Amino acid sequence: MKFLLKLLGFILVAVLIAVGALFFLPGERIARIAAERISDMTGREVTMTGDTSISFYPVLGISTGKTTIANADWGTGGPMLSADSLKLGVDAMALIRGDIRITGLEVMQPRIVIERGKDGRGNWQIGVAGVASSEQGGTAPEAAPKSDRLALTLDRALITDASVVYIDHASGSRKQMQGMDLDMRWPTYAGEGTFEGVLRPAGQDVRVTGRLGAVGPFLEGAVSPVKVTVSTSGGSFTVDGRATTAPQLDGQLKADISNTAGFMAALGLPATTPPKGLGRSAKINAQISVTKDLRLSLRDLSLGLDGNSLTGAVDVITSAARPRITAQLNAGALDLTGLTGGEAAGGGGGAGSSQPASAGWSTAPIDASALGAADANIALTASSLDLGQFKFGATRLLLTVDRARAVAELQELQGYGGTIVGQVVANNRSGLSVGGDLTARGIDMERLLTDAAGITRFATTGTASLDFLGVGQSVDTIMRSLSGNLKLATGRGVISGFDLDRLMRTGDGSGGTTVFDEVSASFAIKDGNMRGDDLAMSMPLATATGKGRIGLGARDIDYLFTPVLLQGENRRGLAIPVRIRGPWSGPSIRPDLEKAIDLNFKEERKKLEKKAREEVEREVDKFLEKELGVKVDEGRSVEDAIKDDVKKRAAKELFKLFE
Repeated sequence: MKFLLKLLGFILVAVLIAVGALFFLPGERIARIAAERISDMTGREVTMTGDTSISFYPVLGISTGKTTIANADWGTGGPMLSADSLKLGVDAMALIRGDIRITGLEVMQPRIVIERGKDGRGNWQIGVAGVASSEQGGTAPEAAPKSDRLALTLDRALITDASVVYIDHASGSRKQMQGMDLDMRWPTYAGEGTFEGVLRPAGQDVRVTGRLGAVGPFLEGAVSPVKVTVSTSGGSFTVDGRATTAPQLDGQLKADISNTAGFMAALGLPATTPPKGLGRSAKINAQISVTKDLRLSLRDLSLGLDGNSLTGAVDVITSAARPRITAQLNAGALDLTGLTGGEAAGGGGGAGSSQPASAGWSTAPIDASALGAADANIALTASSLDLGQFKFGATRLLLTVDRARAVAELQELQGYGGTIVGQVVANNRSGLSVGGDLTARGIDMERLLTDAAGITRFATTGTASLDFLGVGQSVDTIMRSLSGNLKLATGRGVISGFDLDRLMRTGDGSGGTTVFDEVSASFAIKDGNMRGDDLAMSMPLATATGKGRIGLGARDIDYLFTPVLLQGENRRGLAIPVRIRGPWSGPSIRPDLEKAIDLNFKEERKKLEKKAREEVEREVDKFLEKELGVKVDEGRSVEDAIKDDVKKRAAKELFKLFE
């Protein structure tokens, strides 16, 4: 017992002498001792310069000027930490035991370099025995033996106005953030750590809060529970699961984003405003996983986009220069009216346009920049599809996006009583262009033409094929630039507002209806005008042809429709051409009487013209014989008769000269 008391006394005296000596050491010497001690324990060179002071009560601590902590020997970004000033408080008894228990840390304007090596190592891994190379099996890092670990804890750390540089040698990427603030607590080495921070990747506040279930093991490469919430003025998301420093993540993702463009801008990402219906606001709930090669997967996905609801799975490769998305999505009623720039049937007004539907197509600019945000391969099914101007039923399509060029392959598109197949292309690589190659079968033409052009008079079922190309940044510009071809063929149908029978009998075809058996036509499209001259219509008592122009851009028509009554025992073939001219909303339908006369009375007109010529010729002959004494024989022209008479008279007068 006496021996123990003496030993304790020696230790106490030694400690008192050591502590007392510190009072007489200059600040620089204290800083050097502290730096050397930390360097020995961390394996990283530490330097402290400038004014340095030390405190002993109530906390053993040090305040320094400029301080740096060296990077890993394989790092390339400069010191891992450099700060204008550092205040550090430690637990004295823990320090005697060889542990570092930081009771307080305050760092002013630090520059922090975070590097991830090609083999998966992180420069933040201090006191870790080693990290398995990804090139040697790719397994997760193993924790260091307990005796080799750095026994470090942190009661509280305050970091203000920090700049962070992240370098990933595996992908070759380098990112930098400035103006970061962090408040962190880590009371036990293997226990939970909490943090609150403000990031400013694009000048706006991004608040980050969360917890790490096992900080020490996490730093050593082990799996740790983690929960992180990121909030901006545009929305927030939370990830709750497990993670490693590899980085690897598996957990539950919940997001509530009220303004996607604002949210993306705050994170320093391209502030693209998606079309309405594709994520101007978003609600997300999914199982999320992130692998070491930065592949993100979402499973059991529930996605709300501006009122549209989708489910399915999504994979995203983020390590490429442009993210690549692969997805399988299922939707109910899908509203994509924002893609066409308009919501009214007939395509008149459009989003952002004050024009009435009858005034023309929407002139509101179309923002297609979202096409360049990522490459994609997306399979989509929906119970219905609303494009504003066009409305469809069951839909199954494959969307491929490659460098701002999107191709939608219509594997199934039910609508207007029939089926539409083909593909539609939108290309925004150098200005927006849209095109397609579509075939429609069994289509209700009345409903389709009503939605497409506001034409409600033509009711029938038929097939059509269309290829088209348009260029422009608004629906109006695109429609006025359209080129392509259209072919259609229909079965039995009705033209309302036009009575062919009355037209034939009275010359007035307004009102009533005209029934036909079939129609076929083809059109060439150029500069927004559709022209064709081979329309053929078969009716019970007549046939009809048509030719002219349909203005897709100007929304007008100038078309000559010519019905011809079939000849019978008590009737002759009679043609009454009808000129259809004016805007789609109210064209004028009038018979063309001049052409009607040309077509129906051609033979009679020829006979009358011949009879008139004969009468004139007889009167001329009489005049010449009476007044000039010239007789026009049958088979000779008046001109020849006059010439012969002049010759005779000239010869007679010539002979008189020799008498």
